[in-house]
Amino acid sequence: MKRIVELFRHKYFLVSICFLVWMLFFDRNDLLSQYEYRSQLNKFKEEKAFYITQIEQVEKDLDELTTNRERLEKFAREKYLMKKDDEDVFVIIREKPAED
Repeated sequence: MKRIVELFRHKYFLVSICFLVWMLFFDRNDLLSQYEYRSQLNKFKEEKAFYITQIEQVEKDLDELTTNRERLEKFAREKYLMKKDDEDVFVIIREKPAED
């Protein structure tokens, strides 16, 4: 017990403890900030993977649309409601059932 009391009286030990506490809790890069940065990085990695798959899908669709005329016509009719001069387009919107 006496050794512990003398250890706390030692100025280098006290300065080291104060420095450690400062770095762990009060510094700009404290433990909480590091945890938040790590979780934000993981979120960005997930978003990056999502967007990479989206880009691949769009590139595949673009390649298919530029090479296949029938696919291009189908895409234009579905997405942009385009039609030929002698046709009529009816848009059917399905209602979602009411949740009780």
